Amino acid sequence: MTDSTILEVQDLKTYFFTRRGAVKAVDGIDFSLKKGECLCLVGESGCGKSVTVLSLLRLVAAPGRIVSGQVHYNNVDLVHCSEEKLRGIRGGDIAMIFQDAQSAFNPVLTIGDQIAEQMTIHGSIDRQAVKNKGIELLKEMNIPEPDRVWDSFPHQLSGGMKQRAMIAMSLSCDPKILIADEPTTAVDVTIKAQILDILHTLKEKRGMSLIFVTHDLGIVADIGDRAQVIYGGKSIEMASVSEIINNPGHPYTKGLIACLPDSSTDSERLASIPGTAPNPIDLPEGCPFHPRCAQVMDICRHVVPKQTIISETHTVNCHLFG
Repeated sequence: MTDSTILEVQDLKTYFFTRRGAVKAVDGIDFSLKKGECLCLVGESGCGKSVTVLSLLRLVAAPGRIVSGQVHYNNVDLVHCSEEKLRGIRGGDIAMIFQDAQSAFNPVLTIGDQIAEQMTIHGSIDRQAVKNKGIELLKEMNIPEPDRVWDSFPHQLSGGMKQRAMIAMSLSCDPKILIADEPTTAVDVTIKAQILDILHTLKEKRGMSLIFVTHDLGIVADIGDRAQVIYGGKSIEMASVSEIINNPGHPYTKGLIACLPDSSTDSERLASIPGTAPNPIDLPEGCPFHPRCAQVMDICRHVVPKQTIISETHTVNCHLFG
């Protein structure tokens, strides 16, 4: 781990053990996160992005289980440390914004009670100081009437308001790392732009590191510094965002970029990648993308591609580069 690296993930594997067999949701993911950067985890639904970030904080529910790997933060392996040690880090040093704010909040407690509880768990004891800080956080999220929102129940807020309140709660203990799991999925275009702007501003203002999970390369171009493309539970490409967008290596990454709307044409048709994402309980042999790849070779059907270094900041797992 270098001086600028704050988090390092090595060979992370998380499987779900069902009656039909083991679902390999995350199957050997590696990445590092630098201080103050935004790393985007990109891929289609079901590729393993969300399970990856839940695994970082051991939040995967049964029948899921981390079967191997290491997650190093501040000289602590989060996979193998005690639950007590992890509780001190989870929500404090490393916080998470969930995709569905409605289910993340307790419906019978006010927004203020839940933000205050978060701060109290991690050491704050002065109730008035807690409330003052909470109100300031709600203001920072551009929430109008923060005092009213503090005393409101989740069902009394709009979806976008709940999402911003959840960001405020996640920031209440001044985390070093913020994990955002598709926080703009359930909101309209206007709120989406506001949330992305808030997160970008917070990262710059606080020097905070951000892991942003998304299926949208348009968002990656807006907010990311580096991007890791995931497919079939495996990392298939890692590079700076500019390299991913302008010089993609893997055919899957090229397909994702081709699916972006093109404002330079009048066509309303959107491109798509042929076929469907693989069933994680029955992953194909070899490269997981080969059944959908237009450049497939015989070796792709039998051998999992190893990582190839394209440049100092760009790696790809593809036999085209072997």
